[in-house]
Amino acid sequence: MGRGIQSLLAVGARHTAGQRGGTVADIAADLGKDRSQVSRTLRSGQQAGFLAKTGQRTFTLDWSVLTAAQQLTVRRLQTDGTTALDRLAAATGEACFLGVLQGNSTVTIGESVPTESKLVGSWLGRPYPAYCSDAGQAMLWEASPDEIRNVFAGVDFVRHGPNTPADVGDFLGRLAAAKVRGYSVVDQEAEPGLYSLAAPIHDFKGDVVAALQIVGTRTALEPKRESCAAELLEHSRWLESRLGYRPAC
Repeated sequence: MGRGIQSLLAVGARHTAGQRGGTVADIAADLGKDRSQVSRTLRSGQQAGFLAKTGQRTFTLDWSVLTAAQQLTVRRLQTDGTTALDRLAAATGEACFLGVLQGNSTVTIGESVPTESKLVGSWLGRPYPAYCSDAGQAMLWEASPDEIRNVFAGVDFVRHGPNTPADVGDFLGRLAAAKVRGYSVVDQEAEPGLYSLAAPIHDFKGDVVAALQIVGTRTALEPKRESCAAELLEHSRWLESRLGYRPAC
C-alpha cells in the first residue's frame, strides 16, 4: 500500500509541476525505485480507478479522485467546521462564523454564537458585500490584484460603516496589511461599531475554501484582539489540517 501511495503521489506531483503525468520510467526515476516494482503499483492504481493511462504510455491522475476529495472537503467543512466554530466561540466568548465567497459577496455557512455575545439574529445563508467583510479579505487571500479587480468589476463600494473601503485600490491596501499581520481586521467597515477578525482556510490543494471569523462589538473585541487572533489562527490551522492542507515550509 505504501509503495502504491508513493507512486500515486509522484504522479500527482508531476501534475502540480505542470506535466501531464509520467511513464513508468519517469515515476521510477522520480522515486529512485526499480521500474518493475513501480510498474506493478501504477497498474494497480489504474485498476483501482486512481490512475488513467494515455496512448503514450503515460500515467495520469483519474480526476474522479479529485472529485471525491472535494466532496470530502465540503463534508468536513460542515462537520469539523462546526467543531472549530464551537471551540473558538468557547475560547473567545464571541460569535464565530464560517463564510465562503459567492461572486462578489460572502455567505455564512456556519455559526456559533455564545449566549454572552451581544450579536442577535442568525447570519446563515445571508450574503454580504465582500469588499467590506472580514471574510471577503480572507477568501481573496491568495488572489492576484487582477483577479480581485475582476471580482469587484462594476461593484459600487457603497458606504456601510465609517471605515468602508473607498474602492478596489483601498481594499487591496487593506488586504496587503492583513497578509503581513497574518489575519484580517475589519474595523467598522461593515457597519458602525462592528469589529471582526478572520483567517483563510485552505484545503488539500492549497486553495482558500472558507474564512473563519470572530465578530463582535468594537468596544468588546478590539481590546482583546491579540488573544482572540491567537485563538483564531490556532483553530484555523486545526481546521486546515482536517482538510488535508500541508503548508509549504
